[in-house]
Amino acid sequence: MTAPVPLTELQQRMRRFRDRMDTREPDWECVVIFSNISLYYFTGTRQDGMLLIPRSGEPIFRVRRSYERACHESAFPRIAPMRSFRDAAGDLPVMPATVHMETEVVPLALLERFRRHFPVKTIYAADTHLAAVRAVKSPYELSLMEEAGRIHQRVLEERVPELLRTGMSEAEFASLLYPVLIEEGHHGIVRFGMFDTEIVMGQIGFGESSLYPTAFNGPGGCLGLCPAVPLLGSRKRTLKDGDLVFVDIGCGVEGYHTDKTMTYVFGKGLPAEAILAHRQCVEIQDRMAAMLRPGAIPSEMYRTITDSLSPAFLENFMGFGDRRVNFLGHGVGLLIDELPVIARGFDEPVTEGMAFALEPKKGIPGVGMVGIENTFIVTPAGGRCITGTHPGLLPVPVR
Repeated sequence: MTAPVPLTELQQRMRRFRDRMDTREPDWECVVIFSNISLYYFTGTRQDGMLLIPRSGEPIFRVRRSYERACHESAFPRIAPMRSFRDAAGDLPVMPATVHMETEVVPLALLERFRRHFPVKTIYAADTHLAAVRAVKSPYELSLMEEAGRIHQRVLEERVPELLRTGMSEAEFASLLYPVLIEEGHHGIVRFGMFDTEIVMGQIGFGESSLYPTAFNGPGGCLGLCPAVPLLGSRKRTLKDGDLVFVDIGCGVEGYHTDKTMTYVFGKGLPAEAILAHRQCVEIQDRMAAMLRPGAIPSEMYRTITDSLSPAFLENFMGFGDRRVNFLGHGVGLLIDELPVIARGFDEPVTEGMAFALEPKKGIPGVGMVGIENTFIVTPAGGRCITGTHPGLLPVPVR
């Protein structure tokens, strides 16, 4: 087993969350946490249970399964077993009238079972407060992300070219890439907060299949295995001389992710239009990275960049056809898609220690999705890249 999340780290997270609730929700009484991600963030273990955070008194983590594992993995001070919510009802000296919880992820049936024994009158959302606290990473968290970034760089910039060969399918390439990631230290899964999202590694496409429409909220595309599983890649689309290879995947270490996209040119070169568009995307990434200083406003970053682009370039920018996304980057950490987002409506300034994936991309008809993505840490000197500096369109000889 790896070392548990230090108690001091858990205490610091809880303190920061309580401070935010006191500031933003001065009348809060109790917060109840159910989601695996938030449970892991506050307790250091992903067990089936419920974390009660009363305004007065110490938080308690009630665990259905596995209590034994929770005690083994977690340094959290108060962990107790729970068969049903009835066991936990006495943990609060006075039943609160209101409770904050993750309204984006708690199912109605779970809420109804909870209210049988916790008959609170009003439920308020804690989602944005939890996301805001998680957005600022500690040195401990950043160290894990930096390791994920090193793995990401090594795999995408050094090892992927060794895997590509004429005639292989997208699915075959994906099946070779996954064990390489695991071998290098990837924790084996890519987690998203977007509702009902399934993903294995990310989006992989040869040529025009990287433009194929998907339900996923990102600029790239992916054919996938079948309509029921639009993931990994097609068994039918095979790699041929002159293809653009698009690889947009996550990588993680002990729960913490980085996000990175690399493009490759297999064999003969791409059209000049595609190369020029790609280079402009790299320039946009570098401009945004220079803006990532404490105090920067994500919505202003978005407006500054988009207002500087010509109408011709904006066509098929951040997507293809009418399938464009309205952001240029996003927070990343325990989830790939964390807050804040570099988009309209995100008007609070960023702070040192936040992490962003910057991903300017542009679809090129008949070629595929060009562009780039890397993960950056906010510093006073601008965004510090932790996933490598290769500009993409990495040439790979035909074999």
